Amino acid sequence: MPLKRRKFLTLASLTGLSVGALHRQTLSQTLSFQDHPDSPTEPTDAKPLLRWIAVGDVGTGEQSQYKVAQAMGRYRQTHPFDSVLLVGDNIYAGGEIDKIKQVFEEPYQDLLRQGVKFYAVLGNHDILSNQGEDQIRYAGFNMQGRYYTFSQGSVQFFALDTNSGHHQTEQLAWLEAALAESQADWKIVLGHHPIYASGLHSIRKHLLVQLGPLLGQHQPRTSLTDQLPPLFDKYNVQLYINGHEHHYERTLPIAGTTYLTCGIGGAQLRPTGKSSWTAFSSSQFGFAVGEVFSDQLVIKGIGVNGQPFDRGVVRRQTAAPVKA
Repeated sequence: MPLKRRKFLTLASLTGLSVGALHRQTLSQTLSFQDHPDSPTEPTDAKPLLRWIAVGDVGTGEQSQYKVAQAMGRYRQTHPFDSVLLVGDNIYAGGEIDKIKQVFEEPYQDLLRQGVKFYAVLGNHDILSNQGEDQIRYAGFNMQGRYYTFSQGSVQFFALDTNSGHHQTEQLAWLEAALAESQADWKIVLGHHPIYASGLHSIRKHLLVQLGPLLGQHQPRTSLTDQLPPLFDKYNVQLYINGHEHHYERTLPIAGTTYLTCGIGGAQLRPTGKSSWTAFSSSQFGFAVGEVFSDQLVIKGIGVNGQPFDRGVVRRQTAAPVKA
């Protein structure tokens, strides 16, 4: 067994994580967990006021990305949408803008021809070339800067650069001011890195925080994502969407906010687990769909076969907070 994996499993056992579950996940990539079905009711409106797609970790140019892109195109034929939220790692492996044709313009050419707009945030791979500046300037990503906001109907989106050390203080100040000024019924924040997720990145971060001092390691510095939940609670952010973890996961409302991981757009899948706050998790290629109604936001996970594998509801009047 490689040293890194042996060390990871040892640390996992020390913290009470299910090593057996992790091993089973390694053997099978298509896994699903749903311990908390929320029995959503049908929306009171006949049609959604707005529909969008969210997907992350897409920019490989490989067959898996094309399959997801084609599934998005087929889905649009019966479920129209005009916006795609790209939650980072738009260009693998180093964010090189000269790859944009093979990892963006060609896979999504049908959607682009139909006028669908993509709104991107930067992932950790994207900043490896010129700190992501080339992507920020690329017209097809519709980025108004390293972080920005835009509105569609009753929804206001807030797009962040969650990479470590990237304008953290000024971003937080900007976000709080923008949230305070927002009159939108629905507030949705986009970022690449997860806040609540049950993938390997998140487990590793948790282990470093808990066991770092025992191993003589420095504690990881406070990240931007560590500081977001209090703002979400204060300003009634209903949904945070991220990638980075290569699986799909929807949480129960945590202090009024639902957290959606959808890094299933083309990069190699990774195992996923479940946590006490997990409503549903699965490791399969696909994308997330958001349908906005006057009183609720319906979230769906859609596989490359076009079939839904998850459905949950975020209510405008949020449910009672869940202790995380």
